[in-house]
Amino acid sequence: MKTEAKPNIMKIINDYAGKRRHLITLGRILAAISALMGLVPFYLLWRIIRIAVKGENLSRIPDLGWLAVGITVAALLVYIAALFCTHIAAFRVQASMRSRLMRRILTLPLGVFDEDGTGKIRRTVNESTAATETFIAHNLPDKAVAAATPVGLLVLLFAFDWKIGLICLIPAVIGFAIMMSMMGKGMQEKMKEYQNALDTMSSEATEYVRGIPVVKVFGQSVHSFRRFKNAIDGFGKWATEYTLMLRMPMTGFMTAINAVFAFLVAAAFIFTRDGITPDTILNVMYYIIVTPLLTVTLTKIAYSGEQEMVVVDALSRVDTILAIEPMQDSEHPAKPQDNSITLEHASYRYQDAQRDAVHDLNLHIPAGGHIALVGPSGGGKTTTAELIARFFDVTGGSIKIGGADIRDIPQNALMQQVSFVFQDSRLLKTSVLENVRLSRPDASEAEVMDALKAAQCMDIIEKLPDGIHTVIGAKGTYLSGGEQQRISIARAILKNAPILILDEATAFADPDNETKVQAAFAELAKGKTVIMIAHRLSTVVNTDCIYVLKDGEICESGTHQKLMEQGGVYRQMFDDYTRSVNWKVGA
Repeated sequence: MKTEAKPNIMKIINDYAGKRRHLITLGRILAAISALMGLVPFYLLWRIIRIAVKGENLSRIPDLGWLAVGITVAALLVYIAALFCTHIAAFRVQASMRSRLMRRILTLPLGVFDEDGTGKIRRTVNESTAATETFIAHNLPDKAVAAATPVGLLVLLFAFDWKIGLICLIPAVIGFAIMMSMMGKGMQEKMKEYQNALDTMSSEATEYVRGIPVVKVFGQSVHSFRRFKNAIDGFGKWATEYTLMLRMPMTGFMTAINAVFAFLVAAAFIFTRDGITPDTILNVMYYIIVTPLLTVTLTKIAYSGEQEMVVVDALSRVDTILAIEPMQDSEHPAKPQDNSITLEHASYRYQDAQRDAVHDLNLHIPAGGHIALVGPSGGGKTTTAELIARFFDVTGGSIKIGGADIRDIPQNALMQQVSFVFQDSRLLKTSVLENVRLSRPDASEAEVMDALKAAQCMDIIEKLPDGIHTVIGAKGTYLSGGEQQRISIARAILKNAPILILDEATAFADPDNETKVQAAFAELAKGKTVIMIAHRLSTVVNTDCIYVLKDGEICESGTHQKLMEQGGVYRQMFDDYTRSVNWKVGA
């Protein structure tokens, strides 16, 4: 569902509301009726003042007073009924939006979460849908009230003394004109910039929180996370400029809508020059009481206009996720003949990037072969591995597994072919058993135990209070990075996929854990096609072939011995690595 440049908000909302859309209409009508009912007591108040000023039929004052109270209570009850209707519809809309979003997210390429960041997606799912719910539940009834109240007010202002009423409208008209000048297309763009700034901060904050352990270990400050600090500084700069831009019009608006009483005082002086009559006293007193409604009404209109801009932006962000095309399964599904991998002129460019992340890659990994991808940071190693697992679709060339183009292999079948072990393994807050079972939910407890043994995890299980039934993160039970890595390896062993991708899998392991992790990898890699991404070059010297990626292209390939003899990029990297390993304090 794609929104237009000027989206029909109610059409989109009604689509999400389904059968509950009629409740939105009913709620708006009831809110408008309650607003008009709420003005009737002001007429009754005029009658009470009139009786008091003229001193006639004083016995009617209590009756009129109680009638005003009764109508006020009735108006309140009608407004509550309006809110009841809009809230029911709002909850349905929010549930429908989140359900539709989650169904789409489940079908998206995994690479989308790397490109957009989980913080931005989470904020769209939570906060954009919440903004829409608030708009329907509260702002739509308020908009109906704000639309109906001026109609009733005009009647009240002109019914008793049209001259005073006209003078009271002057500041209201000025305030309304200033308000409209602040609510053009430019303001909608500013609202988009505001939400973008919040999205960026949310995403960067998520990454910052994940990196806090590293900050503490190395005694670094927030300045180590430049992107997060820049996001905060950028938002602060934008907020300051936005505030300064609106300073004068907002001052004018607030001055105008609160100047009604001053204009009323001027009107009183003008119309009492030739003497004061009971009718003049009556009308001036009445307008002193009723004109503050102008200020309240204009404030509601301004607020509802702002909220409408918020919901337009929220719907646009929801639509952005819904507009991402899911991975399409081929109409002619193919089945891999083996677990060999072939890249033929494979290229990929990230969205809005100026150049390819990887360009014209050609390589072949025979079934059961072990290769390594090495090279400077940003060379395209992880992108290449993610393309093989179809986190993205290549923008040029093709990738084949067992002779079948991965775009022709059904997604579920492809996921069964590939296991990933990342450098930063994450475990869910559930038992060790369920964490390992994620890769194969139907596995028995005995099969999980076998996988844990193969992954060198038994020392971890033995120290846990409830063994494999211990919930990670509960009651002070936590695992180190290396221990989490071994649990992730157990998960991969249980899955037993024929293709294994190791992305810097030993990067954060301590020496003791690294030994056990390497032993677990040796068990895991038996009979499988293995792709290793590593900066610790000592871990790749025995692979069948090493591919050196630089600036998204393969600049060298061959065995460790061959590449060392060539004396190129790999030789320089290996020499630098060896010096770093042999470095000692004071050496």
